[in-house]
Formats: sequence, structure tokens, C-alpha cells
Amino acid sequence: MYKKLTILIVLFICCYSAIAQINIIPKPTKVTVPTAEGSLLMNEKTQIVVKSPVLQNSADFLNDYLIQFYGFPLKSRGVKGTGSTVYLSLNKSGGDTAGYTLRVDKSGIYIEGNDAAGVFYGVQSLIQLLPSEKTSGLKIPYVSISDAPRFAYRGMHLDVARHFFPVSFVKKYIDYLALHKMNYFHWHLTDDQGWRIEIKKYPKLTQVGGYRNGTVIGHFPGTGNDNKRYGGYYTQEEVKDVVRYASKRYITVVPEIEMPGHASAAIAAYPELSCFPEESTKFPPKTVWSGDTTGKQVQQTWGVFDDVFAPTEKTFSFLQDVIDEVIPLFPSKYIHIGGDECPKDNWKRSAFCQQLMKEKGLKDEHELQSYFIQRMEKYINGKGKTIIGWDEILEGGLAPNAIVMSWRGEEGGIAAAKQQHQVIMTPGSHVYFDHSQVKPDDSLTIGGYTTVRKVYSYEPVPKELNETQGKYVMGAQANVWTEYIKYPTKVQYQIFPRISALSEVLWSPKQSRDWTDFEPRLREQIKRYDLWRVHYGPVVDTP
Repeated sequence: MYKKLTILIVLFICCYSAIAQINIIPKPTKVTVPTAEGSLLMNEKTQIVVKSPVLQNSADFLNDYLIQFYGFPLKSRGVKGTGSTVYLSLNKSGGDTAGYTLRVDKSGIYIEGNDAAGVFYGVQSLIQLLPSEKTSGLKIPYVSISDAPRFAYRGMHLDVARHFFPVSFVKKYIDYLALHKMNYFHWHLTDDQGWRIEIKKYPKLTQVGGYRNGTVIGHFPGTGNDNKRYGGYYTQEEVKDVVRYASKRYITVVPEIEMPGHASAAIAAYPELSCFPEESTKFPPKTVWSGDTTGKQVQQTWGVFDDVFAPTEKTFSFLQDVIDEVIPLFPSKYIHIGGDECPKDNWKRSAFCQQLMKEKGLKDEHELQSYFIQRMEKYINGKGKTIIGWDEILEGGLAPNAIVMSWRGEEGGIAAAKQQHQVIMTPGSHVYFDHSQVKPDDSLTIGGYTTVRKVYSYEPVPKELNETQGKYVMGAQANVWTEYIKYPTKVQYQIFPRISALSEVLWSPKQSRDWTDFEPRLREQIKRYDLWRVHYGPVVDTP
């Protein structure tokens, strides 16, 4: 009796020891560890065999990672090597989109994807089997993994309008997404505080709209102004470079061009786009401004501002011209047009807007916004693209083919799904990564309180939707608004470790999510953050 019990305990310890080495985030669909524990050694003698040219991106990513963090690449096929071998191949019989299998045994490492993206995700899992400390010989445990994502849309957002980040960091940000098997990068390129993308037909958008005369100090309304000219923008060639870089990581870049609100930077460049071109920018109460305060200004503080695009033919012609230059830069089938936080005060006091409403039979300014959005949607659809808008685009009637990004809670997403519109969930309650992670936070944030455990608790398909309606939920994303995030290190601090929690929410089966299982894997992942030399916030064990 005792002998049998001892054997069972030994077997349990051996199996637990093997499983304990498998700390992959997001958790794979199925992980099998052989009873005979073992490992394969990867080192500078290891070869890599790429069985299809389309998989070279994955091989390159793996080699770049190995060089950067361990100091060696894998040898290409045909180069003499005496070590183990990594095989990358496609499953010709197909299967789940982006699905893959990964097997490590004494004969080698085998990654087989249902498509090229699947192989890439298999490489990310292999990376997480590597030791989290730099060493020359990398022991990889024997394991068999079968995996595929739950949601088609797994996204992260970055606001570069409030604070601008160089191309080099945008690429790093994309790498962070790739390492977590995310596949959409929402690039917030325009807002009241800056226009960040070159439009050749309208050079003043970046010459004037790309720079502000100062920035508020501290929390809104602020304790002062730094009086420093601030700004920057991406040339079209830089945008193309970022898009190419992302595509090699199977990440789609979705540009956002804000309309009809959050338009101060564009209006500062071209005042005729305003309902009241001759009026100077109105300064929010108690704020301190820098420089000349006459005329239209790129906003120096945060918030929502009354000066929005006028729904004139001149404005529509301008926005169509902008879209005509944006679309060739982004292969994405989606264009985000904003649509949020558009004050109606200027429209209410504009004789032109009131007359337009009468001519179009619009009962209020919400319907005028719907007219604005639907008109732009028709144009963008004509270019073969689909619009995404924040949930305010529901007000006054939803554009026919629009995808709703629900940020003011889940209500907008629920309403859109019930209307059979696709939905991306991004509620401020769970996935706003500009919120504080701890109380009190050691740096200035916009407010809110969202721990990594709260992110992990999020379920993107609301219980209010039935099975059919739930299928309209494409996935979710986290938003990183940068009013109080000036430096790349602060961006890192805000997204890590919460990005790891969100990646599991979006990738792994709902029934497999368990904080008590995730938290130990996250502790190991944090060692990998140290290897990556990124800043990160604390793991707070509270809901």
C-alpha cells in the first residue's frame, strides 16, 4: 500500500515538475507533457529548416530574438551543424485560422501551422519555453501543444497625438504585441493636441497641426504650462515602414483619423473647416496657455473642445482627400474614423448647420452626426474599406456597415451586436491601460484603477447577448491614451503586466481561464520582462 502510494507521489512530482516548466502566456488550448521528463538543448549548433518560403518571417523573428537576448542565431539548412533542429512547416490539411501545433522531443522541435500566422504564433510559444535568463545552452522541455485563438481581433491601441513617440519605439510596441500573439495595432494618429501623419495635399496639417505651443503641467486643469513647443509627425515613408514591420509579425495596423470631433489640430491648420473660422480657440477655465492666444490653436491641455468639423462640402472634400492619401498606406480593411465626444454646441448655434438639418430632415444634432458619419462611411466603403467608430456613432442611427468599438462600458457593443453589427469591446472599466495599476500610483495617471487581475477577469462577450448575437463580438483591445504618458518607459510601465492578462483573455478558451493558474505563469513571465529590459508595473492580487 505504502509502496504504491510512494510511486504515485513520485510520478505526480515528476509530472508537476515537467508541467511547471510550461509557463506559456496566453495559455494554449491543449498542453501534453510526456511522463518521461526530458529536454532538448538549443545552442549555436542548432539548425532551422523552413519548409515554405512564406515562413521565413517566423524564422527571422526567432533568430532576431535569439541574437538579441541569447547572443546566437540558428544555422540555416545546408550549414553544417551537429545540434538539434527546428522545423517550420504548414499543415496542408488546414484547420483553425492561426492555429498551430508545437512538439519538442529528442528528435527536434516541430512547429506546424494551419497558415503562416499559425507558425508565427507557434514560434512565440517556443520563445516562452526558453529559459528566462540569458545562457548559451537553452534547455527546452519535451512537450506537445495544440493551439488556436479564441477571438479574431486581439488588439492594442496607442495614442501618439497627445504625446508623440518615434518610429523606433512604435516598432518595439509592435514587438510587444507580437510576443503576446496579438494581431491588431490601433494607431491613434490625430486629435486636438496634434496631427501626426503627413498628408501631402495639406502640408499645414503637420507644419501647423503637428505642433503645440506648450503643454499643461499636472492634472487637468493643471498647475501651469511648460511653455515648450511640442510635436512631431510621421512621414508617409515612415508609416509604410511601420506597416511593413507589423505585417511581418502578422499584425494589422488600423489608422484612426478623428472626425467630426477632436479636430482642433486640423482646424488650427485650416480654420475654414470650423463652423466659425474667425473665432479664436476657447481656452478651458483655469488652464494656463502659452504663446499667442488669438486665432485657432492646437490644444495645449486635455479634454473635449467645442470647435469641431463643420459638415460643409469643403470639410467633406478635405476629409475625402485625407482618406485618399491614408488608404494606400494601410492595407488594413479597416479605417477608424473616431466619432467620439463630439460636442454639438457649435452646430446648434451655426445657421449653416441648422439649415442643413432642415434640408436633410434631421431632427437633432445627433442625427446630424449620423449624417456626417454615414456620408464618410459611404465614401470609405467605395474605396473597399470598412469603418470602425467609437460607440457614439450609434447616436442618431448607426452607419450601415460600421463596426462599433464600445468604450463607454459595454452598452454600445451590446446594442450594436443586437443590431447585427460587428463589435470590438474596449470598456474603460477593464482595458484602459492609462489607468493606475496600484493605489496610490507612483506616477501621474489620468485616474481610474485597473489591476492586472481585473483585466484578467474581463469577458468580452457580455452575458446580455445570446449565442448568435455573441458571434458579432470580434474580440477586444486595450487602449493607451497618453495625456499623462510622455516617455516610452512610461508606456511600458502602463502596459506591462496587463498586456499579458489581456492576451490570455483574447486567445485562450474561456473555460480554461483561472487566476490561480495564471498568476504563477505571470511570475515567470515577469522574469522575461527583465530579460527584455522593459519597465513594468506590479502584480496586484486584487480583483
